[in-house]
Amino acid sequence: MDAAAAVERLWPDRGASYAPLEGGITNHNFKVEVSGHAFVLRMGGARTGLLGIDRRAEYEAGLRAAEVGVGPEVAGFFEDEGWLVTRFIEGRPVPPEEMRRPETIRRVAAVLRRFHDAAPIPGRFDAHAVVEEYRREAQAHGVEIPSAYAAAHATSERIQRVRGAQPPAPCHNDLLNANFLDDGEIRIVDWEYAGMGDRFFDLANLSVNHEFGPAEDKHLLAAYFGEASAASIASLGMMKFMSDFREAMWGVLQSGISELDYDFNGYASKHFDRLAAHALALRIE
Repeated sequence: MDAAAAVERLWPDRGASYAPLEGGITNHNFKVEVSGHAFVLRMGGARTGLLGIDRRAEYEAGLRAAEVGVGPEVAGFFEDEGWLVTRFIEGRPVPPEEMRRPETIRRVAAVLRRFHDAAPIPGRFDAHAVVEEYRREAQAHGVEIPSAYAAAHATSERIQRVRGAQPPAPCHNDLLNANFLDDGEIRIVDWEYAGMGDRFFDLANLSVNHEFGPAEDKHLLAAYFGEASAASIASLGMMKFMSDFREAMWGVLQSGISELDYDFNGYASKHFDRLAAHALALRIE
């Protein structure tokens, strides 16, 4: 079903207008205005279940995020169609350079901590398992696995062994810059990868996606934990590697299943290059 038909079905005979929202590379997103209210309609992309996306879990995570004041209000969920409707946030984007400022890092750390300390949500996110599942699915869809995978996977296994089991917390797991808005408070949108996971993955994902350096990483850890200990710096470094490994394999799989017009191979290559740089900085046996 196209957007026009979806909007008419959801808001029949109410004169709703809609316009596409830029930035998504998994789904189709639209701003819908009707009767003086504004919503976001997210229409799930093709075969997103293969990416580990559970739409019911996304819905529940969105409810939890709204409950603790982190995400937008959830206005509707249509599981069979893969549609989610949320209130449109009248906020401004937060440019990456602003995200790297100490005062913004403190604000974001507080918001992440609020969600991480919230009640459990459905779903599980384990980056080490995710990259393996993406490889299996990519191969099943005829995608050639990059040669860099083998060394990266070996590093992933070493990281998993060194860090051991981590206490699970509600996590977003996709902290791209486009998923942050500021309406006087920092808000986070797009909860489709959310699940119980490792809070250090969220922190590392934030760091990597906003090109934090050592100083910004220390600001982040100090704001989140009260101090930037050597152990937390080491954990953040290891999960920065895992963040880029996940993104690289996400791109590999998307190259074989997505119907969107996007250079997923280039996306994967960028992240394989970046994780190689992270690997050089790791000190793991």
